[in-house]
Amino acid sequence: MTRLAAGVILLLLSVAGIVSAGRDATGDVLRLPSETSRFFHRSDDDEVEGTRWAVLIAGSNGYWNYRHQADVCHAYQLLRKGGLKEENIIVFMYDDIASNEENPRPGIIINSPHGDDVYKGVPKDYAGEDVTVNNFLAAILGNKSALTGGSGKVVDSGPDDHIFVYYTDHGGPGVLGMPTFPYLYADDLIDVLKKKHASGTYKSLVFYLEACESGSIFEGLLPEGLNIYATTASNAEESSWGTYCPGEYPSPPPEYETCLGDLYSVAWMEDSDIHNLRTETLHQQYELVKRRTNNGNSAYGSHVMQYGDIGLSKDNLFAYLGTNPANDNFTYVDENSLQPSTKAVNQRDADLVHFWDKYRKAPDGSVRKVEAQKQFVEAMSHRMHIDHSMKLIGKLLFGIERGPEILNTVRPSGQPLVDDWKCLKKMVRTFETHCGSLAQYGMKHMRSLANVCNAGIQTKQMAEASAQACVSIPSGHWSSLQKGFSA
Repeated sequence: MTRLAAGVILLLLSVAGIVSAGRDATGDVLRLPSETSRFFHRSDDDEVEGTRWAVLIAGSNGYWNYRHQADVCHAYQLLRKGGLKEENIIVFMYDDIASNEENPRPGIIINSPHGDDVYKGVPKDYAGEDVTVNNFLAAILGNKSALTGGSGKVVDSGPDDHIFVYYTDHGGPGVLGMPTFPYLYADDLIDVLKKKHASGTYKSLVFYLEACESGSIFEGLLPEGLNIYATTASNAEESSWGTYCPGEYPSPPPEYETCLGDLYSVAWMEDSDIHNLRTETLHQQYELVKRRTNNGNSAYGSHVMQYGDIGLSKDNLFAYLGTNPANDNFTYVDENSLQPSTKAVNQRDADLVHFWDKYRKAPDGSVRKVEAQKQFVEAMSHRMHIDHSMKLIGKLLFGIERGPEILNTVRPSGQPLVDDWKCLKKMVRTFETHCGSLAQYGMKHMRSLANVCNAGIQTKQMAEASAQACVSIPSGHWSSLQKGFSA
């Protein structure tokens, strides 16, 4: 036990390297009389034809994922201040944060260190076990008959309407997480967007996506001509980043032990909070968010991408987000944008940051300290199990030398992750049957499973290799299949 305890302490201390300080947000705002600012953009932007609709979804649960629900609540407040009606905003969130015993401010959620409560007044149209892939896709399509649970609210849009979709969560190549199972796969999302376009029930649709490898959701899959413009927090090969985390500057208030936001999400929302959105285009915001999220090509940032009908980026944000009348005199110019942060936390390590901070602050010998240590060890055991199992499966299928090379192959830009999505989902279920749930961390290995399909491996071969690689499964909840398969 002494050796185990020492090993745990070393693991805990290693996480301290993940969190570090440094953030600066400055910049004066150019003030112009509202009458003058309106002179500088098209008069047809004063009123938008049709109705604005929005779908907001946080695809996670658990207090260590605080930031995703904080992002969605912030987005809701932003849209309401912009003039969107509650009946036209559909919110998906598990709703286990505000009243969580870990939350130091019960009933309150914040999205920045000095931010106001963003939780108050947010409707939970789909909460808890109703936050599902089926309900999310049905809501976009306006298909009430396909819903199971929830408020029944859907995007009941018409041909002149504008739709904004914002999704924030963990992800992996070709997949987006959910607090329920199965997860959302790129081919299913793209199919629904194509169906929505074919129904003729919107004029244009904008999709903002926060997740690791989020570019892979649209790369080689979202065609032009659907009147859809999408931006993603990262390209198809890299992680996205949490922000306002313990150990950063500015850090959360000392009583918080979790990241408050996500870097890409905070970038677009904090920009939208302070500007007259009649004067700022989607393209201008894309460039601003790209700079802030890329972080000067440092090790603490990602490459924001854009997909679909890029021409739509000439539209003003007002057409989708509305605008807060209090910002009428705050015209967007490049020089008044918020500055990049200097440090952030990899999305996949944010849970470890939470467990480490919880452990660090808990009194010695306390139940809380023991619990934090147990949570950390379980998370690390799951990670090591998934990583080791996937590597071993690759070697069993392709040989010791070729295995790692094939599993890590990245297809050329413009190509989708996999040719046969049904095969990918079969491989996920096969792996999980023998090796346990991938969970939020294991989504990083989705490219490996896609490459197994791309190499022509059959399900029977994958099953044999998985059974040989995984003689046991960790007993913690991360690996449990009790709630179902990821695909």
